[in-house]
Parts: sequence; C-alpha cells; structure tokens
Amino acid sequence: MAAILPELATQVVIPVAAAVGIAFAVLQWALVSKVRLTPEPRRGEAGAAAGGKSGPSDYLIEEEEGLNDHNVVSKCAEIQTAISEGATSFLFTEYKYVGLFMSIFAVLIFLFLGSVEGFSTKSQPCHYSKDKTCKPALANAIFSTIAFVLGAVTSLVSGFLGMKIATYANARTTLEARKGVGKAFITAFRSGAVMGFLLAASGLLVLYIAINLFGIYYGDDWEGLFEAITGYGLGGSSMALFGRVGGGIYTKAADVGADLVGKVERNIPEDDPRNPAVIADNVGDNVGDIAGMGSDLFGSYAESSCAALVVASISSFGINHEFTPMVYPLLVSSVGIIACLITTLFATDFFEIKAVSEIEPALKKQLIISTAVMTVGIALVSWLGLPYTFTIFNFGAQKTVQSWQLFLCVAVGLWAGLIIGFITEYYTSNAYSPVQDVADSCRTGAATNVIFGLALGYKSVIIPIFAIAFSIFLSFSLAAMYGVAVAALGMLSTIATGLAIDAYGPISDNAGGIAEMAGMSHRIRERTDALDAAGNTTAAIGKGFAIGSAALVSLALFGAFVSRAAISTVDVLTPKVFIGLIVGAMLPYWFSAMTMKSVGSAALKMVEEVRRQFNTIPGLMEGTTKPDYATCVKISTDASIKEMIPPGALVMLTPLIVGILFGVETLSGVLAGALDYNCIQWSVPLIRFAFSQIAISASNTGGAWDNAKKYIEAGASEHARTLGPKGSDPHKAAVIGDTIGDPLKDTSGPSLNILIKLMAVESLVFAPFFATHGGILFKLF
Repeated sequence: MAAILPELATQVVIPVAAAVGIAFAVLQWALVSKVRLTPEPRRGEAGAAAGGKSGPSDYLIEEEEGLNDHNVVSKCAEIQTAISEGATSFLFTEYKYVGLFMSIFAVLIFLFLGSVEGFSTKSQPCHYSKDKTCKPALANAIFSTIAFVLGAVTSLVSGFLGMKIATYANARTTLEARKGVGKAFITAFRSGAVMGFLLAASGLLVLYIAINLFGIYYGDDWEGLFEAITGYGLGGSSMALFGRVGGGIYTKAADVGADLVGKVERNIPEDDPRNPAVIADNVGDNVGDIAGMGSDLFGSYAESSCAALVVASISSFGINHEFTPMVYPLLVSSVGIIACLITTLFATDFFEIKAVSEIEPALKKQLIISTAVMTVGIALVSWLGLPYTFTIFNFGAQKTVQSWQLFLCVAVGLWAGLIIGFITEYYTSNAYSPVQDVADSCRTGAATNVIFGLALGYKSVIIPIFAIAFSIFLSFSLAAMYGVAVAALGMLSTIATGLAIDAYGPISDNAGGIAEMAGMSHRIRERTDALDAAGNTTAAIGKGFAIGSAALVSLALFGAFVSRAAISTVDVLTPKVFIGLIVGAMLPYWFSAMTMKSVGSAALKMVEEVRRQFNTIPGLMEGTTKPDYATCVKISTDASIKEMIPPGALVMLTPLIVGILFGVETLSGVLAGALDYNCIQWSVPLIRFAFSQIAISASNTGGAWDNAKKYIEAGASEHARTLGPKGSDPHKAAVIGDTIGDPLKDTSGPSLNILIKLMAVESLVFAPFFATHGGILFKLF
C-alpha cells in the first residue's frame, strides 16, 4: 500500500512550508523594526503636527520612564552600532580563516572520494544492491563536495543572519523596557523568532533544492544520491565547530575579564561603561551564543536529516523509489515550522506578559505547546506520508516496520527533548532550590560555591541520560537505525521555537548591558535583568536540546558508517577496535582541555589589559574619561581566531588520520569510544554516552553558577537579600563561580556535541575511501 500523499503534493508542501517560515520571519522582523532607534519628535511638536494629543496617562508614563529623553535614545543607538560593528568585524575575520579551511577540505573530499575507483567515469555496481548499476565514484566525489559547500555556506549564513538580527534588536528591547517588561519580552522573543524561523526554513529549503537538483543527474540511483547528500551535514557541522569554539573563546575571554576586574576588584556594576571590556563582552554574546548556537543547531538538523535519508535510500522507500516516504524527514521538518508558528503566536499575540514572574512560565509554555502541537503534526504526517507497512535497512537485513511505529520513534525523540528541557530548567533556574542552594553556599566563599555547582552539574545528568537512553532503546527496537535518526529529528522538529527561546537570552543580556551603559534608571535595569535571568535558563535549555539530539544523531550516523564500511559487528575484544575505543573515549577530555585553556589564556590577557587601563588612564574610575574599548575587542578577536584552530584540527583530522592509517575497524572503535558506546554485538547495546554526560554537566553547572549570581544581585526574596547586596563577600564568591562556569557552559560544553557529530558524519562521508584504501599500517605489518 502506497502513501496517501502523492508525490506532486509532497513536492509542493515542503517548499511552501519553508516559504511560510521565511515569510513569518520577515513579518516578525518588520514588527521589531517599528521600534525606532532615532529620537522621535517631542510630545508637543508631534501633537501639533498631528493636530491632536494623547491622554494624560501617556504623559505620566513617559515622564516617569524617560521615554522622551532624546539623549538616552541616541546613546542606545550609539552603543548598538558599536556592538554590531564589533560582531560583524569578528565574524568576517573568522569567516576568512574558515573559508580557507572550507576550500582545502572541499578539495580533500573530491580527491579522496574520487580516488576510490581511480577517478573512473564508468558506472559501478551499487554497494548495497550488487545486481544494480550506480553512478561512478567520481560523481559521488563531485556531488559530495558540492553538498559540503552548500552545507557550510548555509551554516555560515545562518550564524551571520542570527547575529545581525540580535544586534538589530538588542537596543530596541532596551527602549521597549521603558514601557514595561511585557513590551521588552515581546521584542526580544520576536527577534529570536526571526532567527529561529529563518534557520529552520532555509535549512529545509536548501536541502530540498539540493535533493531535486542532484536527482536530475542521479535519476534512479537513490543510493548514490543520498550518499552524496551527506556532505551537506558535514559542511554544516564543520562550520558550526569553528563558530562555537571561536565564538565561545571570544565571549568568555571578555566576560571573565570584565567580571573579575570590574565586579570583584573594582566593585562596579556589570556592564558599567567604565569597564574597558564591556563592549567586547556584549559583542561576545552575539558571536558565541547567537551565531555559534545557530550554526550548531543547523548542523544537528542537517545531520539528522542526512542520516535518516541515507538509511531510507537503502530501505524499501529507496529501493522502490517512493518519493513521499523517502522524504519523510523533510515532511516532519515542514510540519515543525507550522507547529512552531502557531506556538509563537501564544507568546507574542494571544497572551501578554504583565509581570516579571510571568516570563519563565511563558517560555516554558512555548516548549509545552510546541511539543503538543507537533505530536499531532507527526501523527498526521506519518498517516499521510508513509505506507502502512514497509521495510527498513538493518545491518544487511530488511526489518518490517509499520507507520505507527515510526510515529512513536519521532514522538519519543520529541518528548525526550521536552523532558531534557524541563530538567535543564529545574537545575539552572534560580526559581528552584538547586540554584538557590548554590547561591547559599556562597556564604562561606568561592570554594564551597564551586563544590556545590559541580555537584549540581553531575546530578543534572541523570534524568536526561535516562531519557536519551530510553529514546534510543525504543526507536532502535521499532525501526533500527532509521528509528534513531528520526527520533533525533523529532527532538529537533521544533527547532524554530527552540532557537527563538535560545536567541531571546543573549538579546535580553545585551539589552541589560545597553541600559547600564546608557545610564538608564535602576527600574529599567531590573526589568532587563529579569529578562536576562530567564534568558540564561533558556540558553541552557537550548544547549540541552543540542546535546540530546547530538547523542541520537551521532549514533544514527555511526550506524550508517558501520553499514557503509561493511563492518558486520563492532567487537571491543578485537585489538583493532579496542585501541580505537580507548583513544576515542579520551578525545572529549583532550578537546575540553584545549578549549578551556584557550579561554583561560585569552582571559588572562583580557584581565591584564583591563587592569592596565584602570591603573593608567586618569579619570576612568570617575567616569570623566572613556576607556579604550577597541583594544579589548582586538584581544578577544585575535585570541579566538588563534585558539580555535587547534581544537578544530583535532576534531577534523582524527577520523582522517585513523581511517587512513588504521582502517575502518579502528575508526569505528574511535567513534564508539567518543560516544562511549560499548557493544559486543549490535543486538546487545550498552549505552553510556560519555560526551553527553560531560556536555550536559558542563552546561548546567555554568548556567547554575550564572543564575546563582543573578539571584543574589536581584535580591528578590528574603533569602537572596541576606546574601547581598552587590559587592558583598557572598556576591564576590558567586562572581568567581560564574567566571569558572563561563567556559564550561559557553565553550567546552556546547562544543562537545559538535565533536562527536562531526567525527561521525565525516567518517560516513569518507567511508568509501577508508574501506578501499584505509588501514595502511595494518596492511604493512
């Protein structure tokens, strides 16, 4: 029985859904742009020009909050321009180096894959169906290279657009905070939605177009077509790695330098304009938390889609050339855009935030509503887009699966993502006892704060790992590796809402910084601080989604690699596999050490520069002289560009070196070790995912330390007031904990999920070469 949805309808639904997502993003941007960053005519002048006047309550509100203070508006615009120019300059510098890497790696892909059959232009027997003829290896080399470039460019553009949107919205959020926390929340959230929908829709549209254009050449060779498409995921993830590491080093070097000298040593507020590192700090929020996260989640989406498509192409969907079920992953993403659109309206149009206490519940509702709506959408797509019974490739055999089983696979990934989000919120929000306990530990100094924070991070791993493990067990049992791949896609199906929530945080953080630098009232800063505190939690939730989906998609890619490399079992008792296993298990620690030290080295230079300026520039502490912001921006830029190369090289070169020198069996051990996936036979998997545990613990520990600091600073409860005010010994201890957590939550932690995804997808792309020419050392001895 064929799918209900015909191929023509499928060919219409996917691009239309992408177009709707892009149109909705443009609409949100237009609404945000209505907030003016130029001083408006004074009330009397405007009233005379319009021939009317506003009510007395409007006058009172504006006088109270300073809405008609032209100097404040001009100052906000000036600060926004400085932040935007700094972020743009850094990304252009980073992209020059990344572009050079992209060019070199594209050549390597072509040379390695083209050499599999000696650059022959003759057709060859298909890898999985020997009785059929497939396109030559040279074609796979060419199209894999094109797909890689497409994925890389899309990832870079996603990150860059996200940064431009965030820097466009930050000062507008600040200005809207004068009218109330609700107005500021809507501006920040709409700006995040612009990024979320643009990324989700453009990623879907580019992948859809690539499939159709590649299909013109490949024709009925769907095995070759979708093997080439995996280059799209490799391109997206490789750019995400450099964006995450480079942006993370930039932002945390500035953040640590600004906090240690400004808050601890000089007792000045966060984002005080007298602090030389304050502009670099606010620039970092955009290049790390916005551009880096955008590229990261795009990479996860691209890889989960590619993993599912590769497995589907050698299942009954691909063998029988059934287009609609073949692109089931793209249909899921299409419905996800519509579900997220409906969800966004609940935050921006259907309900209004009227108090600070309503911010976090509103963001939590976004997760719940999007998950509930998407569950219905998945059921609809599974009913219309899948035949009732079909077969899925399962390591050399075909496993019979029914459509409702595939629905469960996607749904379990979706709901596991919600559970991870809620657990992350519980452990990182200062509304709950874990963070409050960390804050309370600051009474006795920084040491106890660090101990409590580390314990919180370790404990926060337990439930998310169980959720991931259950998702893998159920999805693998129902639909083999294809089930795991679509479970990852299910977790990312609400990516537009997830990115909107995540981008909201740095935008709010920047808004608070601009309010402080512009000299706005304490009341305005309280509102932006409330938005920022909720944003820290949402940023941790976003990282939780990224890490959880990375665990699932990495396993799916691992399975696809093992199949493509013709490895029947991954036997850890074999020496070839075991040596790879222990090396792979070490890689997350090596990578974390490199990124942590990079942040430390850059922060050391930043602290020394900030101290120098405070000590040598007359009138700086009195506010009569401006600091040298440009030097601090240059320190962060130079350090991040220099320090991002070694960790990136470690990740990108490991699969190539191991595959060429030691072969596919050792490489499978390295991937298994990095995943910490120990198995004697595929039928008995023991899943521990060491990289996930490290990443979740690091992200949640850092988020908890950050919000513990903000809990003390806000003084919203009697308990918090006993620990404050700002500048007290407990507050200084909290600041030290926050600075320790900065590289954990914004550099090492979130970069780890890219490490394993990237190694897995790179191994899959180069699998034909490794299987043919790899293992040089073992062949010699």
